[in-house]
Amino acid sequence: MSTAHSSPGTTSGPSGAPPVALIAGPTASGKSDCAVGLALALADRGRAAVVINADSAQVYADLAVLSARPQAADMRGVPHRLYGSWDGAEACSAADWADAARTEIDRAHAAGAVPILVGGTGLYLRTLLDGIAPVPPIDPAVRTAVRALAVAEAHAALQREDPARAAQLHPADTTRVARALEVVRSTGRPLAAWQAERVGGIAARITLHPAILLPERAWLYARCDRRFAAMLGGGAIAEVEALLARGLDPALPVMRAIGVPEIAAALRGERSWAEAERDGAQATRHYVKRQLTWLRHQCPPDWPRLGYEDYAHGIPFASLLHE
Repeated sequence: MSTAHSSPGTTSGPSGAPPVALIAGPTASGKSDCAVGLALALADRGRAAVVINADSAQVYADLAVLSARPQAADMRGVPHRLYGSWDGAEACSAADWADAARTEIDRAHAAGAVPILVGGTGLYLRTLLDGIAPVPPIDPAVRTAVRALAVAEAHAALQREDPARAAQLHPADTTRVARALEVVRSTGRPLAAWQAERVGGIAARITLHPAILLPERAWLYARCDRRFAAMLGGGAIAEVEALLARGLDPALPVMRAIGVPEIAAALRGERSWAEAERDGAQATRHYVKRQLTWLRHQCPPDWPRLGYEDYAHGIPFASLLHE
């Protein structure tokens, strides 16, 4: 993410730019509790706050249990936005979410409240803060032709038509190779040229107060294992049964969310429930590992990285609380 830095823990737009808090971290790290704690601390100082979801699973109404979406008791009276706002039949892209998040942030500021973004979906956060490349719609005929190519053929074509992008991508990365090739063929410009023209980012017009929660990995993995087991006994199976009954496209994000394929396989008799629990917990740990890598290396270096002891018993937003 590209941001302009002012002091440790804050990144600023113009003088007097309105505040936005950001609590990022891997799944099960305690982000939701931290966000509510910050909102209540602000309320004690006479300032309203609104928590805005930035988790790509918690946006879906169908995944209350499997996404560990905060329930009313967890919210403690603090307004929460963009939780369960999308039906599973509709994919929520990063651009879709960023549009909705901008609206909620503007509404909060208009009401004199502090927006608190909370989530671990890096692409969502990057799109909101830095904007998105204004790539025009891809010609359907071009997309169909590109997607029909074997990945080796597509990568060889990309080497000819956009050699710089081809050199950056693994030859077997089907999705990214196809995307780069369809963009250059449909628009006549390489993807990098479009990405240099990002639009819609809000980083330049807010004062950002970020914190990245990075608890110790073994503790986090153990917590993920316990939580997935609790989900199985707490409504996740019924949640997946309801999804399967809808006959949704298996390629939709809601159908590929962690836990859904594993539980669906057990419901079909393709694996035991013990195997479903094992595989779901393992998928969660793999996701956590990817999140930790992204958060450590893609966020600006002066964003505070906090161990569990740094936020378990306090609110790590002195710069915001004392404004």
